[in-house]
Amino acid sequence: MKVVFERCLHCGCCVGSCKQNAIYLNDYVLEFSDSCNRCRRCIKICPVGALSMEDE
Repeated sequence: MKVVFERCLHCGCCVGSCKQNAIYLNDYVLEFSDSCNRCRRCIKICPVGALSMEDE
């Protein structure tokens, strides 16, 4: 997962949207665990487009 930190609002929408509990917000830094199944739910819900797949 790729995060554009300059855009990220640290709102937690992506964290709450993850059914795999694979996203953590630690000290305003998004972290993704290995349990991420690349469903793209977090990308779709991000209000500022701060997330994308690494290979995009």
